[in-house]
Amino acid sequence: MNFQPRGISAIHAPTSYKSEIEAAEALLKDKPTWNGVTAEAVARMRLQNRFKTGLDIARYTAAQMRADMAAYDADPTKYTQSLGCWHGFIAQQKLISIKKHGGGRTDRRYIYLSGWMIAALRSEFGPLPDQSMHEKTSVPALIEEIYTFLRQADSRELNDLFRQLDKAREAGDKAKETAIIDQIDNFQTHVVPIIADIDAGFGNAEATYLLAKKMIEAGACALQIENQVSDEKQCGHQDGKVTVPHDVFIAKVRAIRHAFLEMGVEDGIIVTRTDSLGAGLTQQIAVSHQPGDIGDQYNSFLDCEEVDASKIGNGDVIISRNGKLLRPKRLPSNLYQFRPGTGADRCVLDCITSLQNGADLLWIETEKPHIEQIASMVDRIREVVPNAKLAYNNSPSFNWTLNFRWQVYDAWKEEGKDVSKYNRAELMKAEYDETPLAIEADARIRTFQADSAKRAGIFHHLITLPTYHTAALSTDNLAREYFGDQGMLGYVKNVQRQEIRQGIACVKHQNMAGSDIGDDHKEYFAGDAALKAGGEHNTMNQFS
Repeated sequence: MNFQPRGISAIHAPTSYKSEIEAAEALLKDKPTWNGVTAEAVARMRLQNRFKTGLDIARYTAAQMRADMAAYDADPTKYTQSLGCWHGFIAQQKLISIKKHGGGRTDRRYIYLSGWMIAALRSEFGPLPDQSMHEKTSVPALIEEIYTFLRQADSRELNDLFRQLDKAREAGDKAKETAIIDQIDNFQTHVVPIIADIDAGFGNAEATYLLAKKMIEAGACALQIENQVSDEKQCGHQDGKVTVPHDVFIAKVRAIRHAFLEMGVEDGIIVTRTDSLGAGLTQQIAVSHQPGDIGDQYNSFLDCEEVDASKIGNGDVIISRNGKLLRPKRLPSNLYQFRPGTGADRCVLDCITSLQNGADLLWIETEKPHIEQIASMVDRIREVVPNAKLAYNNSPSFNWTLNFRWQVYDAWKEEGKDVSKYNRAELMKAEYDETPLAIEADARIRTFQADSAKRAGIFHHLITLPTYHTAALSTDNLAREYFGDQGMLGYVKNVQRQEIRQGIACVKHQNMAGSDIGDDHKEYFAGDAALKAGGEHNTMNQFS
């Protein structure tokens, strides 16, 4: 059975529905007391649960992601995408929709697991800011939950095929029977790679290693770690970020690599994120052994003043560079300040150092979605590491409408076009929505991912928090209608009727929750005595 056309591994043998049945028959023929257990039922249940452990998933998805990275290197139009998910059900519905609208395929479609959404939505402390204050165990728990729901999506879809197969046999339709078996043999799983946010490691390198192991055991094939101080970690799009010297960060990268290797996921992917573009502070002065080493390069960006040896004060921290004594600017918080305007240079150094020390993908956190800003750094990185690739946060923290209208306005003004009818400070207003400038801005937003994949080396485009926002928006729309004048029509017209019209599988919510799977299992276990839920009085039949 070719369960997934790419990255086939040992867990996917045998290779066909027929051979799976034959394997079960060979097992059962020597078990005379196992009466009532049928080979086809065993084969079906095995096919519905191909991934027995999270490590099966991690190995499989790592191979898939490596193949996608190679494909992108050969052709940058083959970039990958994901949406951030905060619940297994949300991830499941996303993959069901991808298969539905993508011809049954999930190629180059991943899931992003955001630390921000775990903090805001999954912590037992209640909603928290993105500062690594949530329970670290909630991260692997969500990975496991997501893959539980994705495996259930496999089971449900295959179960529907098995039911269709039984009906084709009952009708004596051999052609349809053959066609359905072909669908089973070429079934593509809903299980796709998860890129999981490990924040700044939730502690030192050992803590990073321990958490990484748990995340990998749960199924994560790709872990993303940032170069902030763990106990001072901030959201990448907020102020107050504090970075660490490269040797501290690289120790955590190595810890993650050791975790992957220990767990037998040799293709595991490490995504190193630099927040240096918006981080003006460091907690530590780097250790430097000789001029030009990585510690010296990190310290070269510090905001310093030259001091006379005779005027060094009590408690002053002094560094020596090129025969001069320098006092780094130290704040009341005991943090050190970088020179203004050095963010891009620090990002480039961070990225090159990460790639030279085990990273597979880069993540540069920016303050706006601007292709040339990203490309200006990537061009410099690729002078040293030619195949450098990025994962990029298409963040809801950006006002995409306003940023791109500004970009078009500024470009048109520089080109000498008349922009007198536009007020740059008010371009977010709805009155501009149908203007040529807004239309051009929307066109640039639409092609941003494809354009930046080619120009700026972005292999993976993700949106960190989309389902957080869609949940809030859809709930607001429903509450406005249902608790307003529309009453029950607010739900029926705008939710259920749309589910039916658009073929949303969840309209049959009993089936989605596994009721039909359970009925078939009852029949496997109890035969004709099974008390099944899916009879003629089941109201779900109204949606058939």
